[in-house]
Amino acid sequence: MIIFPAIDLLGGKCVRLVQGDFGRETVYSDDVAATALKWQNSGAKFLHVVDLDGARAGSPKNLDAIKKILDAVTIPIEVGGGVRSLDDIERLLTLGVRRVILGSVAVENPSLVAEAVARFGSRIVVGIDARGGLVAVHGWERSSTVTADDLARRIVTAGVKTIIYTDISRDGMLSGVDAGVFARLAKSSGAQIVASGGVRSIEDIRALKAVESAGVVGVIVGKAIYTGTFDLSAAIALAEA
Repeated sequence: MIIFPAIDLLGGKCVRLVQGDFGRETVYSDDVAATALKWQNSGAKFLHVVDLDGARAGSPKNLDAIKKILDAVTIPIEVGGGVRSLDDIERLLTLGVRRVILGSVAVENPSLVAEAVARFGSRIVVGIDARGGLVAVHGWERSSTVTADDLARRIVTAGVKTIIYTDISRDGMLSGVDAGVFARLAKSSGAQIVASGGVRSIEDIRALKAVESAGVVGVIVGKAIYTGTFDLSAAIALAEA
């Protein structure tokens, strides 16, 4: 299982939001390169980067900050937030991003997801962010009428192999994870699932590790590593055991 430290970008700074609420923002660092290097030095093998400005605007906005991260580390990164076209995808991949995360577009333009997978293969992953079982779009500011289960099955049919599933109600809350939710989605969709939302302690990693065989292959850790409630190095050792 892979642990992905999260770097959320807003105005070029590293921030965390609570349940995706832009009005509940905490700035943790204005040096995104140093932050990325810190997580690499703690043993991270992959970084998860979200362009929050891009998610709201509908196109990537923090390319300079993403480039700084890429220049600072040797481990791969994945990036999402406002990626709505093949041009957006190509721009990020050309920059050096390993994987591109498609979000809102998977709901609003599913044919683009299929085309992206056909062209770029496993470098395309889809983020499903759900509140009350319904997928949220446009930086989580709007809810759709599409259920997470239905969307997962649809995108797997389009060729997507990996889904990042975020439980918005738990995101940024340090409330702990519900490992069963991720295991059920993995089984029902047939996709590999990266869990996101609510990680508080190494016990959450242990709970997710217990459902790894169901298809839960990774976990994104955000607020816990910034507030100091989480020993990243120890968690990585457990995840990789």
